[in-house]
Amino acid sequence: MSDKQYILAIDQGTTSSRAIIFNRDGKSVAVAQREFPQHFPNSGWVEHDPEDLWDTVVETCREAISHIDVNEIAAIGITNQRETTIVWDRKTGKPVYNAIVWQDRRTAALCRDLRHKDAQLEQHINAKSGLLIDPYFSATKIAWILDHVTGARARAEQGDLAFGTVDSFLLWRLTAGRAHATDATNAARTNLYNIREDRWDTELCDIFRVPRQMLPDVKDCAADFGVTDADLFGSAIPVSGIAGDQQAAAFGQCCFNPGEIKSTYGTGCFVILNTGDEAVTSQHRLLTTIGYRLNGKISYAMEGAIFVAGAAVQWLRDGLGIIKSAAETEGLAADIADNRGVYMVPAFTGLGAPYWDADARGAIFGLTRDTGPREFVRAALESVCYQTFDLFEAMAADGVAPKAVRVDGGMVANDWICQYLADILAIDVERPQITETTALGAACLAGLQAGLFADLDEIRSRWQLDARFSPKMAQPQRDHALAGWKGAVERVRSYDD
Repeated sequence: MSDKQYILAIDQGTTSSRAIIFNRDGKSVAVAQREFPQHFPNSGWVEHDPEDLWDTVVETCREAISHIDVNEIAAIGITNQRETTIVWDRKTGKPVYNAIVWQDRRTAALCRDLRHKDAQLEQHINAKSGLLIDPYFSATKIAWILDHVTGARARAEQGDLAFGTVDSFLLWRLTAGRAHATDATNAARTNLYNIREDRWDTELCDIFRVPRQMLPDVKDCAADFGVTDADLFGSAIPVSGIAGDQQAAAFGQCCFNPGEIKSTYGTGCFVILNTGDEAVTSQHRLLTTIGYRLNGKISYAMEGAIFVAGAAVQWLRDGLGIIKSAAETEGLAADIADNRGVYMVPAFTGLGAPYWDADARGAIFGLTRDTGPREFVRAALESVCYQTFDLFEAMAADGVAPKAVRVDGGMVANDWICQYLADILAIDVERPQITETTALGAACLAGLQAGLFADLDEIRSRWQLDARFSPKMAQPQRDHALAGWKGAVERVRSYDD
């Protein structure tokens, strides 16, 4: 058992990087955050400069650490935007191209070609990886970089290039190139990992044309990943936990038992249901994935992914200038009794589960002369709840009917969203006292490995309810709202497949 007091959680997200210092009680004692630029080179393309990711991580870590004694940090936990793909030179550590973000749709045509070439291929890939053929996942992103950066494919085949999701790239940099590794949850999001056999799959690598020698070692979520270079933070600190952001959030929400479910509302929205020892295959286009792996044992999960949640509010702020801050949205949405027939389908980067329509694009319906900022804001917030309903409807068709859902992420500070979500889902919505559960989950994983926490029961004992929202909406009103949403979605579908 470590006698050190703190864990440093690195939370590298889609729009910002954060560093949070947690104590043994799971309480935050220092936080630092930096946003970084988003790059949109073409329609449907989304990129980040990997150096921006690295610089903001180092800056926020140093700021957070400045509030404590660095020698009291027992370990670092990393959580990251999943599927985002970076390829770098093993000798120099320099990326050969920008990070291609999980939201990016540039490989939609490649995915269509793969599906059309063999009608059974997607089913075969799904049986191994738990995933579908979609631009969302890392495999086609890697292939695109190798095909479009001069000389990259040859260099990759010679072993000169490394691939990693953001966690792996950060680990490489933190350890000065000594560690090229990832955890099972991030590996499971690449479309190259056999989640049932718990290994990189040679056949999947061949299908997606990804050289096996590019791939990182895969470890448990709580493991010895390496030690940071002492010059970075003034002390060498073990990296002891890694998990993709949504799995980290599920861990932070203590969804340790089969049937427990959480929904995270950040840039996107992601619902994860613990299925325990069984890798359940959805019949309604939800994903089968790894929830976490501890001591070599996998806990599986079923997942639904929504690409745009908080990003819709960010668009209202930065794209349209309708609001100055996200905090304004609660009052604006509550200021009108209903949506006045206005629906937003925020398919800015296609539609995720259960549609998986990469070519769908966003739209707003029902505009009239008196439509204004309040209607736009309410439509954006409602769209998050309607998309969540679509996921729960697919889960229900697969035989899963949760009685409550635990929510987290920046958006759930908004009481209006939590109540409307409860009304639309017709189940209780539970918000914990600590809503930044993504970083907390990474901290808990690192704390397990470092000995700050004895076991999962000790972690569970620290979870505390902040508020419970129960459904109040009458069924006819709910049915009417959902019918309007379904009609709006039908209008943006591409149906090219």
